[in-house]
Amino acid sequence: MDQPDAPDHLSPFTLDLTPGEARRRAEAVAVLGADWDPVAAPEAEDAATALLYSDLDPAQQRTCGTAPSC
Repeated sequence: MDQPDAPDHLSPFTLDLTPGEARRRAEAVAVLGADWDPVAAPEAEDAATALLYSDLDPAQQRTCGTAPSC
């Protein structure tokens, strides 16, 4: 399926879902609501994680070790 106006950096893909899987995914997206922003959600999670680990003393920083902000 060639699309002459498609950007060169995009690759076509196909999803082959069973009807049950398609319904489950549609229900999951419906629960998220119309105002859910898939770009802002991980950005907000990153900001919350940074805030969570922002005021640790050195001993706490050693304990968390693998936290993104440590």
